[in-house]
Amino acid sequence: MFKPVSSLVLAAILLTSCGAVRDSRLNPVNWFGRSESRPVAAVNGDVNTLIPRGRESIFRQEKDTSYRGTDMGEITELVIERRPGGAIVRATTVADYQGAFDVKLVKIDAESGQGTLTYAFRGLQPRAATGPAQSRTHTAAIWLTDNELLDVRLIQVKGRHNVRSVRR
Repeated sequence: MFKPVSSLVLAAILLTSCGAVRDSRLNPVNWFGRSESRPVAAVNGDVNTLIPRGRESIFRQEKDTSYRGTDMGEITELVIERRPGGAIVRATTVADYQGAFDVKLVKIDAESGQGTLTYAFRGLQPRAATGPAQSRTHTAAIWLTDNELLDVRLIQVKGRHNVRSVRR
């Protein structure tokens, strides 16, 4: 009975002494010290540190950000859906080829004018196989505010083969 009681007392003494070792240099956890917080020195007020800087090199090329879509096939549906604050212009087309992507309604400024808005239904189309119409159908929409629709009486969407229009 003497051994279990003495080992229990010895263990209690060792555990209570851990509080003093916690802050000493004998504890390996303390070898690198505590962390500190410092403000980051601003290099330039206009620099966003979350956006990585591009490398300046003779081999670096600027990316072309222009949209290279071509006119899609036949416009099968054009719907103007009124919503609070504006309207949604939604058009559906059947492309000439399968696999078209990144479809958009692109405004044609040269044909838009007095009371008319003209859009082209464009997309990136690889020359691929021609399958059933369901696999070549695409829908695109844009949001127009009430201010943009103020004087507009006619909205047109052009495709490669036809033009659909809606009058107010």
